[in-house]
Amino acid sequence: MKNSSFTTPVIWLCTVAALLVAPFYMKSYGVHLLTTWLIFIVATMGLNLTTGYAGQKSLGQAAFFGIGAYTVAIFLKLGIGFWIGLPTGALLCFFAGVMLGFPALRVQTIYLAFATLGFNTAIWLVMRNEEWLTGGTFGMNNIARPSFLDFNLDNNRNFYFLVLAVTLLMALLLKSLINSPWGKSFTALRDNPIRAESLGINTRAYTLMSFAIGAAYAGIAGGLYACLVQFIDPALFTVGASIMMYLMVVVGGPGYFLGPVLGSAVGVVLPEWLRFAQAWYLFIFGLAVILLMIWLPDGLLSIPDRMKAKKLAKDASDARSLLAKQTQENMQRANSDPNNQSVSSSVTEVRS
Repeated sequence: MKNSSFTTPVIWLCTVAALLVAPFYMKSYGVHLLTTWLIFIVATMGLNLTTGYAGQKSLGQAAFFGIGAYTVAIFLKLGIGFWIGLPTGALLCFFAGVMLGFPALRVQTIYLAFATLGFNTAIWLVMRNEEWLTGGTFGMNNIARPSFLDFNLDNNRNFYFLVLAVTLLMALLLKSLINSPWGKSFTALRDNPIRAESLGINTRAYTLMSFAIGAAYAGIAGGLYACLVQFIDPALFTVGASIMMYLMVVVGGPGYFLGPVLGSAVGVVLPEWLRFAQAWYLFIFGLAVILLMIWLPDGLLSIPDRMKAKKLAKDASDARSLLAKQTQENMQRANSDPNNQSVSSSVTEVRS
């Protein structure tokens, strides 16, 4: 399992404190953007479990995101309520994730990616064509926001705090899972499936569970997103959206717990900062990502580990150079005074 200095409790506390204070110093659109970032953190946390920890290639996360969004929207239209629709959407995504995991039992790498891509396309076609259920290309609008005690969640700031609470809860659950024997089994499945199976790990079960749990996270994120924007249509859940989520995980650092946090910031916040470039901002964003993947294939959070590895390599090289220099000096002394037993013994000791 990959570790990072960014997971220290001090960093956690400072980050949470900043997230609690930030909305009070932002305008409405800034709060909306921050809320969107948190929602995509939840979605990509699930994808990070599937791809970063379990090592399964998935390009279908947007389909689960859409299932969660449409489930909540339909439940609200029927008057059932958000607090029933959200867990129901997560449950539907969980079972859909189990079904999607079956191809992973037979195919891997690029072939699995194509299978999940096909699943995303199939779900998107259902969303677009089944107008009686999803509204088709017209989508579903006027999606109500949930109510919670006496808080008015129609206010962007109040809804932000709800999303923040859900994000922190999902992060704690995932952290507990990763630190449990399940998490060790997921990483064993990623590193060497054959060795994991020889150790008694049920690789079939853990493969299916990695897809199921990752899908459930996307379903929860989708339900929150539907209430945030209050309008959804199939265009939000295309294969392109899945690729963007996968890109967020890769940019942040697959297998790093905080990878989705940084990757989602790059995918959600950075494009907004680049809008000053108008028609060129997508080109600049894409070029930046390509360069990042060339120089940091393990993501941004791999920088501390790469620096540590480089320092260890330098220390080892310096130690070898020092040893070679001492050996050469001792040999020169031995050659200049062959009767000096102490020098000869030191040369023998250094050689050994």
